[in-house]
Amino acid sequence: MLEVVARKPTTAEPAVKVGPELQYEIEQFLYLEAALLDERRFREWLELIGEDVSYVLSTNTLAQVRDRRRGLQPPTTYIFNETKYQLERRVARLETGLAWSEEPATRTRHCVTNVRVLSVAGDEVEIACNYMVHRASKARDHHTFIGTRRDRLRRVDGPAGWEICGRDLELDEFTLTSANISILL
Repeated sequence: MLEVVARKPTTAEPAVKVGPELQYEIEQFLYLEAALLDERRFREWLELIGEDVSYVLSTNTLAQVRDRRRGLQPPTTYIFNETKYQLERRVARLETGLAWSEEPATRTRHCVTNVRVLSVAGDEVEIACNYMVHRASKARDHHTFIGTRRDRLRRVDGPAGWEICGRDLELDEFTLTSANISILL
C-alpha cells in the first residue's frame, strides 16, 4: 500500500540571482570539500561540518506515474541519517585501519556539477547540485554513486569561509548494488 508523503523539494527550482563572486566562492568550497575526501584528509573535512549538521542519504523511490500524479509515492528508504557525532565516529573507524571494507584503502573521485543557489538568508545559502562519486577498491570492486543533493551552507570565519550545516543526498539508484557505503559521499 502506498502512502501519502510530503513531497521532497526538488532541485528543479529556479535559482536566485547571485553575483559571480558568491557563485565562485560556493563552487570553490565544494571543490575543496571533494579534494579533502579524495585525499582521505577526513579530519580536515570534519572541520567543514557544522555542529548542527543533518547528513542524510536516501534512495530514489519507484512510484508509478498514476500514483505520482495523485501525490502518492512509496516511503523513502534512508541509507543513513547522521549527525556530526556520527560522522566523527565514521571517520574514527576509518582511521583505525580495522575497517574491513577499507582494506586496502578505497580510492575515490568526487565530482560536483550544476551548482545552483536556491536561496540566501542571512549567513546561510541553500544550494542544489548533482554529484558523482567513483569508488575503486581491490581489483574488481568499483562502484559509481550518482545523484542529486541539496546543501545548506553557513558562512563562517576560517580558511574555507563556509561550513555544511545540512546535506540531503539522493541516489539515482532504486536499489543499492554496492555491498556497503563505507566512504563519505
